[in-house]
Amino acid sequence: MAKVSKVSVLSLLTLILASNAQSQTGGNDDYLQVVKERAYKIAAPLEISDSVKFYRVRDRIAQEYADIKKIDEDKTVATAAIKSKNLEKAVAERELKKLSDATEEQRAALNKKFVQSLSKDLDAQQIEKVKDGLTYNVLPITYKAHLDMIPSLKEEEKKYIYDALFEAREHAMAAGSSDAKHGWFGKYKGRINNYLAARGYDLKKEREAWYERTKAQKK
Repeated sequence: MAKVSKVSVLSLLTLILASNAQSQTGGNDDYLQVVKERAYKIAAPLEISDSVKFYRVRDRIAQEYADIKKIDEDKTVATAAIKSKNLEKAVAERELKKLSDATEEQRAALNKKFVQSLSKDLDAQQIEKVKDGLTYNVLPITYKAHLDMIPSLKEEEKKYIYDALFEAREHAMAAGSSDAKHGWFGKYKGRINNYLAARGYDLKKEREAWYERTKAQKK
């Protein structure tokens, strides 16, 4: 029976990171060009008049995309390495859980460093726009939808909803795909629904009433 390697998951990730850092390819350069275009669209609404600052911000956003992609690629390689050991199911699950936790720590650290780097050129409001740009504006859209759907929300309920979506956005920013980003919001939307239901709201009725109000306004 295969034994668990003495090399820790974190060490494995470190080795992969070091190896990949030494093997940059033209494909990575192509991807960086693609994300620079994507980053340009996020930076454009910030109204940065200084062109040097604008392109510095754009490049930071593009690099964030590239760094997230690299984390995903490293996790894929490390996952395959663990599965190739033919470990017992319980042992393999523990190793994969350690890998997942270590990867999320990497994402959190990367996200923190990214926001700190933005603060050198952008104010708080502009940084919020960047965060929303990276996450398809799900936070403001979803928050407004809840306020429209339930006009009777109390201030503490509004705060709970916003704080939950804010936390979801922090995770989603460092997620590597559209599905993963929306997955984080879906997770926190579930928490919001449970919270509102516990507060006595009938969400089905609230949605139906909201639909009728919206339909009447269009008429």
